Amino acid sequence: QVQLVETGGGLVQAGGSLELSCAVSGSFGRVWVMGWYRQNPGKQRELVATITRSDTTNSGDSVKDRFFISRDRSTALLHIDNLTPEDTAVYYCYADVETPNVSHRDYWGRGTQVTVSS
Repeated sequence: QVQLVETGGGLVQAGGSLELSCAVSGSFGRVWVMGWYRQNPGKQRELVATITRSDTTNSGDSVKDRFFISRDRSTALLHIDNLTPEDTAVYYCYADVETPNVSHRDYWGRGTQVTVSS
């Protein structure tokens, strides 16, 4: 079974940096897109950044200067600089994955909490 394993969340002071990692595990073929989204209670999940198999990136306009996504095959990294309290959220990894049963499917990680203190 395909799983997305997220690491790197935690508590950080405003102005600090953080790096999140997401690794696809299990039986799978090509991973077309990977990315990160975030969500606060009562709000819709919002795009942070995505990266394709060919390393094409997209990101939310409000985070382009501080968030950097990279990828090494089936592992995606999200590096965040100059964190603010508004960045506090549960961050979810996303991947568009080929599997033996379904050729093209969306998968989500369980989420990792990022809390930014003043």
